[in-house]
Amino acid sequence: MKIHGNARTCPRSRLLIVRRVEAGWTLAETAAAAGVSVRTVSKWLRCYRLGGEPGLLDRSSAPHSIPHRTAEARVVAIAALRRLRMTAAEIAQCLAMPLSTVSAVLARIGLGKRSRLEPPEPANRYERKRPGELVHIDVKKLARIGRAGHRVHGDRRTRVRGIGWEYVHICIDDATRLAYVEVLENEKAVTSAAFLRRAVAHYRAYGIHVERVMTDNGACYCSILHALACRALGLRHLRTRPYRPRTNGKAERFIRTMLGGWAYGAIYHTSQERCRALPAWLNFYNLQRPHGSLGHQPPIQRLEALSRNNPPGSYN
Repeated sequence: MKIHGNARTCPRSRLLIVRRVEAGWTLAETAAAAGVSVRTVSKWLRCYRLGGEPGLLDRSSAPHSIPHRTAEARVVAIAALRRLRMTAAEIAQCLAMPLSTVSAVLARIGLGKRSRLEPPEPANRYERKRPGELVHIDVKKLARIGRAGHRVHGDRRTRVRGIGWEYVHICIDDATRLAYVEVLENEKAVTSAAFLRRAVAHYRAYGIHVERVMTDNGACYCSILHALACRALGLRHLRTRPYRPRTNGKAERFIRTMLGGWAYGAIYHTSQERCRALPAWLNFYNLQRPHGSLGHQPPIQRLEALSRNNPPGSYN
């Protein structure tokens, strides 16, 4: 049974209210003990006397009948025309119905968006077998912290304007999910190319030779400077299809995990305090945090397992 989030009583407490009244408590005394009004006590007492304990359960507030609801035959016709890729306005004109009614019906049957007309795309999961065979790179903008924000006090009406952004550059290995992160001042081509060089050096310290890098089509990644950096490092640069962030899904999923565990996972007074907390969280992610797609092993254990299964020099 689903109880309203602001409900003061539940079936057990309602039964307790009834038992107290039957034991001789006055309505006022019972209401004060339960923290509700006398009217509420009377309501549940009446429901119990009419229906017993089942009468203390919440009932649906939906009406028993809707006299003016669109006929089912009309709903079927609207759905059939929608599958012919007609717009709501065209369907309304064809069936001589109000546009608002057609739009409401389409939303109710789940055909409000044209994308719903296409069959769901099958999952396309992949995982490279060798560490360094492919790394994913992306950038996430985070607003600087000037004072306590809505995540602390819940008030979105006040903002600190003009305080600027921080750019979190992330790199994650496809095979092991070993991650490298830096918080930088911008996402320009020079900054992104320098981050790429440091990321490659970071993986080299683990014995991983990076072969390919995948990014989206951001301006910094399409620049000549970034192309020269990839050539100097001996990397093949792969870019995602336009408007297809799922192609770089491992980077997108890591960003979501990072935001929940680090950026929004604690209350920070300043941006500097948030930045100082990043190395500890990243160390936890790489060395301790169980990863669902790795058999609940942290990335470092996957790297060690792949190292045992591959002879020395097979990928580094």
